Amino acid sequence: MIDKIALIASIILPLWNIPLIVRIIKRRSSGDISVFWAVGVWVCLLAMFPSGLRSDFLVWKTFTIANFIFFSFVALVTVLFHKKK
Repeated sequence: MIDKIALIASIILPLWNIPLIVRIIKRRSSGDISVFWAVGVWVCLLAMFPSGLRSDFLVWKTFTIANFIFFSFVALVTVLFHKKK
């Protein structure tokens, strides 16, 4: 039961990136988000990705894939909609 709850949470947690993506696109700006932060987090997720894929633990593997995919969109829209001052 605990593993099923964790698996569901590992899928739902990265979905919280969707409102951030939508907000950036609606506002046509990611000015309140640091590009360095977004790219830094994405690079760390990329570095962790191979380990997550090799894991025998389904929850970790699922979270790794879902989080990498959804945060990749966050990083992409942050860079695309960042206004230069």
